[in-house]
Amino acid sequence: MLVVSKSSKTIVDNWFQNFASFLRRGDCLVLNNTRVFPARLHGRRNRQNGAEVEVFLLRALDADESEWQCLVRPGKRTRKGDHILFNSELSCQVLEHGEYGERTIRFASEKPLAELLDEIGETPLPPYIHRTAGERDRNRYQTVFADQRGSVAAPTAGLHFTPEVLQSCRDAGADIAYITLHVGLGTFAPLRVENVSEIELHEEYFEIAELDAERMRAAGRRVCVGTTSVRTIETAMLRGGLRSMQGQTNLFIHPGYHFKGTDAMLTNFHLPQSSLLMLVSAFAGYNLTMRAYRHAVEKKYRFFSYGDCMFIQTKS
Repeated sequence: MLVVSKSSKTIVDNWFQNFASFLRRGDCLVLNNTRVFPARLHGRRNRQNGAEVEVFLLRALDADESEWQCLVRPGKRTRKGDHILFNSELSCQVLEHGEYGERTIRFASEKPLAELLDEIGETPLPPYIHRTAGERDRNRYQTVFADQRGSVAAPTAGLHFTPEVLQSCRDAGADIAYITLHVGLGTFAPLRVENVSEIELHEEYFEIAELDAERMRAAGRRVCVGTTSVRTIETAMLRGGLRSMQGQTNLFIHPGYHFKGTDAMLTNFHLPQSSLLMLVSAFAGYNLTMRAYRHAVEKKYRFFSYGDCMFIQTKS
C-alpha cells in the first residue's frame, strides 16, 4: 500500500495490513457492497450451428430484467433483428445498436434469468487477465461484503479487505457505511475525446440507505474505499446531501472538481486514459498523482484489479 499525503506531498511505502492504523476515531469507512454477477455469455447467431457470439451484459433496462444493454463480439456481424441462442432454455433478440457499439437485447427464457446466468454465465474478468474464468472466480472476484447483485466488474479497492481487517478498522474507532453502485460501462470505458468538457460517462445505478447516510453524516472523516464510493458520495452531495436516495449517475470527476463529501480515499492503480485515473488526479492533484505512479512503477507495485493499492489523505 502506497500512502500519499496531499497536504505534505509525501509518498511512503507501507502494507495494507496496517491500513487501520491510518484511521481515526470518528472516521466512517464507506464501502461499495455491489456484487458481480456472471455477465458473460456464449451463444450462436440465428441458429444452433451458427457463428459463435459473445454477449457481455452491462445493465438491465427494465424491472423484470428482460431487456439489457450489452456488448457483443464480433459486433460488426451482429445486426438488429438477429437472434442469439445460448442453450435450449435461453435466447435473445438484438433490438438496437448504441453509439459506442453496445446493443439492446431482449431475452426469452424458460427459467428466471438470474438462475440461468448462474448456470451458464461466466464471471466477467477484466480483459487484461488472459485466461478463462473458472468456478473459483465467482468468489475470488468479489469483496467479502458483496451483497447487492448487479455489477459487471468488482469495486477492486474493496478486494483487499478481509473480515479481520474490517474488524481492525472498527477496533480503531471507525464506523462502516455501505453504498451500492453497480459497476458498468461508465466505470471502465476508455476516454475517447481529449477535451474533458466533451466527455460523458454511461449511467450506472446507485443507492444509499438512510441508516448508512446517517453514519456518513455523523463522521469526522469519510474514508471512501474505491472510486465508485467516491462517485456515489459526490453524486449525493450534488443532489442535496447525504440522505436516502437511489438513481442513475454519470458523474465524471476530473482535475478542477471541488470535492464536497470525500475526505480520504483508498484506490487501486488504474489504467491510463481512464476516468478512474482522472478522478484520482482530481483528488490528489495531477503532479502528486503522477509522482506516486512513477514511484509505484519503480518499486514494482502491481497494477489493476488484483493489484496493490494507494491510500490518499488530504491531511496526514
